[in-house]
Amino acid sequence: MLKRSIALAIASAFVACAAQAQAPATKTIKMQSTWPASNTLQEHFKMFGERVDKLTQGAIKIEAMPAGQIVPAFEVLDATNKKVLDGWHAISYYWVGKNPAAALFAGPPGGPFGMDHMDWLGWLYVGGGLEMWRDFYQNDLKLNVIVWPAHPSSPQALGWFKKPLRSVADLKGLKCRQTGLNAEVYAKLGESVVNMAGGEIVPAAQRGVIDCAEWVGGVEDLRLGLHQVFKYHYTPGMHENNSVGELGFNLDVWKTFTPAQQEAVNSAVKDTFITWLTKWQKDNADAIEEMIKKHGVQIRRTPPDILLASLKAWDEVAAENSAKSPTFKKVYESQRAYAAKVVPAKRYMFPPYSFAANYYWPQEGAPASADKAGDKKAAKKP
Repeated sequence: MLKRSIALAIASAFVACAAQAQAPATKTIKMQSTWPASNTLQEHFKMFGERVDKLTQGAIKIEAMPAGQIVPAFEVLDATNKKVLDGWHAISYYWVGKNPAAALFAGPPGGPFGMDHMDWLGWLYVGGGLEMWRDFYQNDLKLNVIVWPAHPSSPQALGWFKKPLRSVADLKGLKCRQTGLNAEVYAKLGESVVNMAGGEIVPAAQRGVIDCAEWVGGVEDLRLGLHQVFKYHYTPGMHENNSVGELGFNLDVWKTFTPAQQEAVNSAVKDTFITWLTKWQKDNADAIEEMIKKHGVQIRRTPPDILLASLKAWDEVAAENSAKSPTFKKVYESQRAYAAKVVPAKRYMFPPYSFAANYYWPQEGAPASADKAGDKKAAKKP
């Protein structure tokens, strides 16, 4: 009996030691973003790291560093390629200087082609877009990285202005902060575009260097203090109505993850997309309320002819780049083909968001629905 007990104890110890030996060692992954520490996009980055930690049971610890911690903000992609960083968190249109096609993987103007967030994810995960994205980075840009969609930081506002807008003609000659291919779009509408970092917008407006600026909208614009230097906030815009950011790893680092850890990362990407978006939407609603009630901001709807003109200008920019770049054309046509199927079908199935919104929350100055108008008249009868 004693021998049997000793044998069982030895066997149990052996199994425990074997399991411990097979358990993967904890990896600390150094990743950096292009965002300041106070930015809500940095909060998404931290959420992603926390989710990976939980799903891997602590085997992968992501150090989600803000911009400038190791390299300047716009060097994170190259730094990941060189393994100075293990990974990065940004948005792909920052890399248009490498190749204009990079902007297409951020969700270009109009969706593109009317797509929203779910349609966009469909193109990526169902329509082959994610494979094209990874192929673009690895083969066109020659980067040793692997990428995923990250934060859905949209729809974004048209921007902030010192004077009211009546039509697209009012944009002509305005000195406005714009970036990437969006700068080309608004230049076609007559703006004198100025490229500058977000932190430079407020002092530039105070000095009269710019007349207007585009940043994000809602909570991000409130945190940046744009309400302090501009009176009029126009929303929506079509230039980033569906923009989605990115995160990724050095490919060699990715290959060190076990299959289970890789699946944990895939799940964390999708989990965080939804978790952050729902919180961000509520944060934006709170920010808009604060802008109006506390700071007296005039929030106005963008004149429709500006929205239409921006889409037409984007079509021109996209055609020009497609003519110069086979890669741009291939990706853009893939997006068009996917949208041609899902967007018209969705238009049939989904009621306009404004239909029920206006029924329950009619806008000031807008005609009430027939039923609501009837209810109000009935209420006034003695």
